[in-house]
Amino acid sequence: MTASKIPFLAIVSIFAFSSSLALADQATQAKLHAEAKISEAEARAMALAKVPGGSVSSSELEKEHGKLIWSFDIAQVGSKNITEVHVDAKTGKIVSTQIETPDRERKEASRPSGPQ
Repeated sequence: MTASKIPFLAIVSIFAFSSSLALADQATQAKLHAEAKISEAEARAMALAKVPGGSVSSSELEKEHGKLIWSFDIAQVGSKNITEVHVDAKTGKIVSTQIETPDRERKEASRPSGPQ
């Protein structure tokens, strides 16, 4: 094998691996959405009711501590903090509400994520 083909094969391998991960993630998300009884829109309204004047900066459906939850990061004008609200995707109950400071957000982002 020539030296010029090695980098090309490495790039192709990386692309194929990342594509397979993306497809696996899509399948996982489809399965989670099929399990959810509460829509994202319903859960969003419930989460926003806990943070008056807030706006959702991100949302995701995930399994956390064995529960299927909608997780919303909610920002408020005039505050650097983010309120994270978890809504049970099967019952619609608020599971938790946490205020996250910018320092805590940075620490959380730097931790490796894994199955919970």
